[in-house]
Amino acid sequence: MRLSALFIRLGAFLIAALVSVVAARATVAVVEDRSVIAVQEELVEMGQDWAEVQGDGLQVIIEGEAPSEVDRYRAISAAGRLVDASRVIDSMAVVASEGIAPPQFAIEILRNDKGVSLIGLIPASTDRDALLERVGEAAGGATVTDLLDAGDYPVPDSWRSAVDYAIRAVGELERSKISVASDRVVVTAISDSNRQKTQLETRLNRSRPADVRVSLNITAPRPVISPFLTRFTLDEEGPRFSACAVGSLEANQVVISAAQEVGFEGRSPCVEALGSPSRQWADTIAMGIRAVGELGGGTLTISNTDVSLVALPGTAQDAFEAVVGELENDLPAAFALTAELPVNEDADGDGPPTFTATLSPEGAAQLRGRVNDDLTNMAVENFAMAKFGANDLTMGTRIVDGLPTGWPVRVLAGIDALSRLSNGSVTVTPDRITIRGNTGNASASADITGLMVEKLGQSAAVSIDVTYVEELDPVAGLPTAEECLAQIDVVTEDRKITFEPGSTTISSEASPIMDDIADILQGCPDLPIQIAGYTDSQGGEEMNQQLSKDRAESVLAALRSRRVPVSTFDAEGFGEADPIESNETAEGREANRRIEFSLIVPESDADAESALDETAEEGETPDAPESE
Repeated sequence: MRLSALFIRLGAFLIAALVSVVAARATVAVVEDRSVIAVQEELVEMGQDWAEVQGDGLQVIIEGEAPSEVDRYRAISAAGRLVDASRVIDSMAVVASEGIAPPQFAIEILRNDKGVSLIGLIPASTDRDALLERVGEAAGGATVTDLLDAGDYPVPDSWRSAVDYAIRAVGELERSKISVASDRVVVTAISDSNRQKTQLETRLNRSRPADVRVSLNITAPRPVISPFLTRFTLDEEGPRFSACAVGSLEANQVVISAAQEVGFEGRSPCVEALGSPSRQWADTIAMGIRAVGELGGGTLTISNTDVSLVALPGTAQDAFEAVVGELENDLPAAFALTAELPVNEDADGDGPPTFTATLSPEGAAQLRGRVNDDLTNMAVENFAMAKFGANDLTMGTRIVDGLPTGWPVRVLAGIDALSRLSNGSVTVTPDRITIRGNTGNASASADITGLMVEKLGQSAAVSIDVTYVEELDPVAGLPTAEECLAQIDVVTEDRKITFEPGSTTISSEASPIMDDIADILQGCPDLPIQIAGYTDSQGGEEMNQQLSKDRAESVLAALRSRRVPVSTFDAEGFGEADPIESNETAEGREANRRIEFSLIVPESDADAESALDETAEEGETPDAPESE
């Protein structure tokens, strides 16, 4: 009986245990399924559908290939928000990332009155100290702030050309930002005037490397003109401006449209400038030009708010009064009109007094005509010597009585106007000053007009026929690089740069030739020139190499001391290489000890020339490039 009760109790315990195990397994299965489903749904909603979720008891296993480490982390975090993080098992892999591309080398160069700053990434192989020294020398000794980083990556082929050009630009532009990349240089700068802007663009365009794209953005502030002046003439020679200033492009169009109505042709000579005295400046000029047209001719001069209208001799009185009256009523309130109708006077038998000054293309000046007295004659002579030089002046003046009031002022103004021309003539009479000639200054006509108005007043009758000749312009007339080297070849044809025996010191006998070369190079700015030193074959090869290098450096230093800008120069030594004569004779060795000047040709250009030479030697004709 007792044994049966024991078995009953044991059986009950076993049944309870079995039921508990079955219930636990069922509970775990439910928890596992719900956890897997919840995590899987959450990952799909997040866009992480690459992940596969598996269950192993209470553990949640995430498998799959994550696009990135970030995606992998997000999947783990999402699962950890739904189930205990300790239950999340990471079985994910991450897609292998591609190799990191090397960074692009670039320098941002900023120059202002405080100095130069360099910001960017340069090759690790760059001689940083040499780079900073070159920039400082190009900027005239300005302080250079180094904010550069270095990277050990391959150097692009055109990197050196781009940096060399940028350093040349730093030397030219006192206020600038220059962005340097391996294949492009972007220059943004401010110039003092339009003329300086043209000069800078000319020099920078001439020295731009062939293998680097260059973008120039040089701006010039509009000049401030005082007095703000415009003069328009219509006579038997046709309509023309001798000076024209406007405040904007729109004002220029208003003025030129009015001038075209009376027959003006060609490009606008008007200068956009600051200083316009009124917003109605252009409209006032247009009214005056139309008035001149209605009169059939005359001269309109507007200086600030003073308007002067001088009709042609012989203009009908009633027509003159009608046109002037209408103009006076139409002018804006700020402007004041002065009108004059010249009266023809009978000339005496001797004709009107005349003073003439001429200037030849060679610079010789000759003065002829009448002056008031000895004091005036001396003043005229001294003034002309100051303008043209005592050795180039010929006096042919005559002292007479009865000259008009203000005659000395008219004569001196005429001489001053002539000095602003390359060649020409000035004729002074009591009623008119006539100025003709050629100049290399595009603004000479406007400058002379302003001078006449300042010295003689707005109503003075002045005829100005000045022609701009590009060949006389000192900027347009700069010699080419090849012409500069040809000039050096001429002065070194029968002479050579010599050194003290076994030394790098230039001999005193070579000083005159160094002066001549310096004079040539001062007129040929920004040339990329290589100064190459050579020796004969006597002595060790390594010693000759160093000697030739040091001598080339001595020539570079001598040019620098003569105020030649040498930031684009490179001194190299080639030792006994490339002999031009035999080293077996004393004469040959003397010839081989030499200094040569040549243009630095970018590597891309040199490779192209080499390929053409090889093609020519083989007797083939290179194919023409295909058009894009």
